[in-house]
Amino acid sequence: MSDMMSGRVALAEALFRIGALRFGKFTLASGKSSSYYVDLRVVPSDPEAYQLAVTAYLTVLKGLGEGSFDVVAGVATAGVTISSPLAYILRKPMVYVRKEEKGHGLGKQVEGMVRPGWRALVVDDLATTGGSIISAVEALRRAGCTVNDALVLVDRLEGGKANLAKLGVKLSSFADVKDLVVTLHQQKKVTKGDYEAVLRQMEAK
Repeated sequence: MSDMMSGRVALAEALFRIGALRFGKFTLASGKSSSYYVDLRVVPSDPEAYQLAVTAYLTVLKGLGEGSFDVVAGVATAGVTISSPLAYILRKPMVYVRKEEKGHGLGKQVEGMVRPGWRALVVDDLATTGGSIISAVEALRRAGCTVNDALVLVDRLEGGKANLAKLGVKLSSFADVKDLVVTLHQQKKVTKGDYEAVLRQMEAK
């Protein structure tokens, strides 16, 4: 088994164990119903899962190459819990991007020191349609950065990659929802009914 595959198995089991990935019937903020729910904000609360997550990001970064970016830009707030250790480990500058500009002080959306011409790697926890990442990309570009890559732990496969591609940004992920549910079903962590419900939801998109 490759390092990527074994890492996905370990991550899937950890996310399931801490309740970051749940199966059943859920109503999302959009009002849509879903057969699964992902809440990666709980990951930093579990040291083992947090370490697995950071290692997963580093694994994907090997493919991108550390020389392909100058600054790590976390998307507030969930992305900051990942961009911080990544920047520390890689010895790279870090900034973070607010959802919107502050209404006081300097009124900045990008917090931290940014140099015009820097290549920024945007980091978030999850990609759905890519909206929050797109907002961050646009803010960084207004600040003078070049943005070609974005990185998430999990892709929900709901159009994020295609939407970012329209802006010339490549979205990379360690795993997608289908990877995780297939892995958990193989490990007998997920019932056949829940497994099939997620696959039907994937096919309907």
